[in-house]
Amino acid sequence: MLKINEKNKIYALVDCNSFFCSCERLFRPELNNAPVGVLSNNDGCFVSLSKELKVLGVPMGTPYFKVKDVCMKNNVSVFSSNFSLYSNLSDRVMQTLSQFSPRMEVYSIDEAFLDLTGFKNLNEYARMIKKIVERNTGIPVSIGVSSSKTLAKLANHIAKKSKKAEGVVVLLDQSRQDIALSKTPIGKVWGIGRALEVKLQLMGLRTAKDFRDYKNDLYIKKMFTKVGLQIKEELQGYDRFSLEELTKPKKSIMCSRSFGTPIYKLEDLKKAVANYTSSAFESLRKQKSTCGEIGVFIRTSHHHRNKTYKATNYIKLLSPTSDSRKAISCANLILDRIYKKGYKYKKAGVYLNSLQQESKKQMSLFENYDDEKALKLMQVMDRINSIEGKGTLRVAACGAGNKAWAMNRNHLSPRYVSGWSNLKQVK
Repeated sequence: MLKINEKNKIYALVDCNSFFCSCERLFRPELNNAPVGVLSNNDGCFVSLSKELKVLGVPMGTPYFKVKDVCMKNNVSVFSSNFSLYSNLSDRVMQTLSQFSPRMEVYSIDEAFLDLTGFKNLNEYARMIKKIVERNTGIPVSIGVSSSKTLAKLANHIAKKSKKAEGVVVLLDQSRQDIALSKTPIGKVWGIGRALEVKLQLMGLRTAKDFRDYKNDLYIKKMFTKVGLQIKEELQGYDRFSLEELTKPKKSIMCSRSFGTPIYKLEDLKKAVANYTSSAFESLRKQKSTCGEIGVFIRTSHHHRNKTYKATNYIKLLSPTSDSRKAISCANLILDRIYKKGYKYKKAGVYLNSLQQESKKQMSLFENYDDEKALKLMQVMDRINSIEGKGTLRVAACGAGNKAWAMNRNHLSPRYVSGWSNLKQVK
């Protein structure tokens, strides 16, 4: 039986509004109040839309080529994904948010949960957070406050949609929660995917309020496991998903891309995979891990049914490493095994498995390799790239000049804050 005193937490979800679009607008103020959209890799689909673009009837995930005429007719500013810019501005937002609470969980590149338990005048405090974040970073945010993370997520959704709320909703009053939950379709509840939504609807549970008020907890747990019951209890205002303040190291890492144009040559494939390996190992070193197994896959487009090919292979290392050079050598050996002439390759990728902490790695008796020296070299390279921009310093195997395998990024904005050469000039 749940006890009333379990309802003692207050969470705020701070979410950046149309984050990628807001990042692009930050350095182009003339785009404020104008339709803006940001595309996925290879300029494929829309992954971020301004409200002005949504009004034109362009839904999230729409392939750009299908609405290109609409965009041109309405002077829509379209951008390729500029993740170095977005990551930099995200770090600034999170750094600003960290001063408002002793406990914070960075949930995604544009969202963070704050623990506001014990804080008074929550509406005023949330509005102060919003004002200072926007002043310090230029990125507009919405804030939802409630007694659980799931309810805070719901409050944030209302804050984004309601003009009256002006970007902040505190959802603690029971009567206001009832109204909000009754207007929320069950599929819009945080943590409920399509499969779970269908099952709940078959039970006659159409809204979040229907789910919250369902009486048979044992049946919910049996049908939807412990997590399903926790979601229901979160809707009742109980804290079931506590903050994860420390980011857990990944157990595996993958880096893959579709090529802008198909490639045929093994040489070009090796350059592409070398770049993906470098990127994956940069993430590996960032979480202070080493890799014990490297995998590579290549494949053609699935649209060419008469001439398709895909292959994957792995190499298990004698001793775990975080050295990009060693990993690229292994990736090249794998490509030599799986590459076949005469195919149009459309995608390749790298898997890193058997990850372990750098401090706990076990060296091999059968390999003479100065891993400490290699780690110091990689750290210097990472440091230079963090200052001068990703890819400023890289392994020679990654190639230079024209990249036959590179993604289509025909609408890429400057890096602005992540490279000296792209800084705005004041005249």
